[in-house]
Amino acid sequence: MRIIADFHIHSPYARAVSKEMTLENLNYWAGLKGITVMGTGDFTHPKWIKEIKENLEPAEQGLFKLKSQILNPKSQINSNDQNSKFSDEDGSAFGGKTRFMLTVEISSIYSKGGKVRRIHNLIFAPSIEVAEKINAQLNLRGNIKSDGRPILGLDSKELLKIALNADPNCFFVPAHIWTPWFSVFGSKSGFNTIEECFDEYSKHIFALETGLSSDPAMNWRVSMLDKYALISNSDSHSLRRIGREANIFDAELSYNGIIGAIKSKDPKRFLSTIEFFPEEGIYHYDGHRDCGVRTTPEETRKLKGLCSKCGKAVTVGVMSRVEELADRPEGFKPQNAIPYKNMVPLDEIIAESFGIASATSKKVQEEFKNIVAEFGNEVSVLFDMPRSELEVKIKPEIVEGIMRVREGRLRIEPGYDGLYGKVKIFEEGERKEISKQASLF
Repeated sequence: MRIIADFHIHSPYARAVSKEMTLENLNYWAGLKGITVMGTGDFTHPKWIKEIKENLEPAEQGLFKLKSQILNPKSQINSNDQNSKFSDEDGSAFGGKTRFMLTVEISSIYSKGGKVRRIHNLIFAPSIEVAEKINAQLNLRGNIKSDGRPILGLDSKELLKIALNADPNCFFVPAHIWTPWFSVFGSKSGFNTIEECFDEYSKHIFALETGLSSDPAMNWRVSMLDKYALISNSDSHSLRRIGREANIFDAELSYNGIIGAIKSKDPKRFLSTIEFFPEEGIYHYDGHRDCGVRTTPEETRKLKGLCSKCGKAVTVGVMSRVEELADRPEGFKPQNAIPYKNMVPLDEIIAESFGIASATSKKVQEEFKNIVAEFGNEVSVLFDMPRSELEVKIKPEIVEGIMRVREGRLRIEPGYDGLYGKVKIFEEGERKEISKQASLF
């Protein structure tokens, strides 16, 4: 069956995460977005694993679902929307069938090879019992209570050993592998190869997470990555951002079925990934946010890595780091590579179509819910529905925005040093002209 999965998110017990990221709300919003399987995130946190055990029940092998008595379609997310088109008769509409997989991100800070390393890794667990075994071991090595994404002085290889000792079926993935400060290839504290990080345990790494600031095409330039599956996840801290990156499979709906599809690297089983435009990510280019200076990799090299205003070192971003390790030209595509499709979230398209600065505004969110109610979910609207069907129910400027994103016809000011890139779909005055033409027609 077709499965869309977003494995990497965070709970209300992680820093800088919305308190609305409850299991009930994740269940509901996964339905809006079109996500079949959500990672729980943060299973090491005592309060979150307690909620997982209390509010979820076993579904297919290694997967869980919200207990039926907890399903509440009138959650706090849409409780004030008196005109909502969502069905609330049995709690199954737009999210009652969401499945959950046990996942967690661990931050490891340790010394290796004469440098301080700061690496984030994802662990997938096949059962609550296995997750609790991992938690017990990590609790002996550091504080897992203070943050949903615990920070431990634990070598990444040792973390992998703990996961595999808990259960050989645990799946271990280096997270957002190019991020400057906290990743396996990060410019500030990473390594140059997977083998340098994991030594003899490298054979247990089957997949890498590309992160928001890179896409598969960038990773294809580095031949040593060919043996790994490239997965993409939202790393979301709020409900509206789940699914902004995701994975699409044709697989059995089970833990083993999904993990097997990833490991296979078979385009008939691992169909594609959904990707942020990497330029929109917060570390795509180099720069120094305090000075408002953004530089391309070439400009950074000419400036010898220093800010042109203050003379301090810039944060070297993902594009520069990829070019540093690349041994292939831009545009190279390996044989049997898993395809991908770029997206801009629907509410951001709506906001620009309306000329509204914030995608969280009431008008934008109402329009988002109305559109999703008509077509089933966000993924269907962004990728699946033909233009002719969208035009029947959606304002013409929004339809035009969706089409331009599908075709990659947009401008992006690349993100850098922790600042998101700025997406521009329409030029000044275009929206009014599109609306005017539609009215005349």
